[in-house]
Amino acid sequence: MSTFTVPPIHRDGWRFVAMFAVATAVLFWTWEPLGWIGVILTCWCAFFFRDPARVTPNRQGLVVSPADGVVQMIQPAIPPAELGMDQRPLTRISVFMNVFDVHVNRSPIDGEVVAMAYRPGKFVNAALDKASEHNERQSIHLRALDGLNIAVVQIAGLVARRIKCDLTSGRSLRAGERIGLIRFGSRVDVYLPDGVSPLVCVGQKAVAGETVLADTKADESARLGETR
Repeated sequence: MSTFTVPPIHRDGWRFVAMFAVATAVLFWTWEPLGWIGVILTCWCAFFFRDPARVTPNRQGLVVSPADGVVQMIQPAIPPAELGMDQRPLTRISVFMNVFDVHVNRSPIDGEVVAMAYRPGKFVNAALDKASEHNERQSIHLRALDGLNIAVVQIAGLVARRIKCDLTSGRSLRAGERIGLIRFGSRVDVYLPDGVSPLVCVGQKAVAGETVLADTKADESARLGETR
């Protein structure tokens, strides 16, 4: 029989929960109905920063989703120039997170952090294609154990105003390991190695650390899907 458990809160979320709780106390002191609104907002804040455990498939070659959300786009695109990767189009999978998704991001592969680059920018709707080019972003170049290269890009959105990345160059990662978070709704792009086909479809719901986006050791063609 399954039991319901409350997921832990990410360490970066506690100060926000505390601020909401203090504001709620002030609202109760000012006018009780406002206090109950504060209770709802404080609960939402704790919900937003939840950090549930995930079960990550650990076979070499699998690329798992770095974010919870909907697969918004799958299309060819050039990786961010600041990473120093080959400037040729690769398959880019974009996962869009709304304010109700878990916002803790995870490594898509076992590998090493080759390079990192932060670039300030705009805060247009992250669901738009131009967000990859114009929005504030944190780009990460990962090299898998078999030598293949993957880029992961955390992108700020219309509401998001803070990208947090816990990585440093040279660090070794396990697939599904936490790498940071983006506050209040945004998007994460994954650039697959040349010749690797996606195993997800546009519109599909992805779970960070669990949903397999691609398999670098498979020769399966890109999958098609339909709403049913």
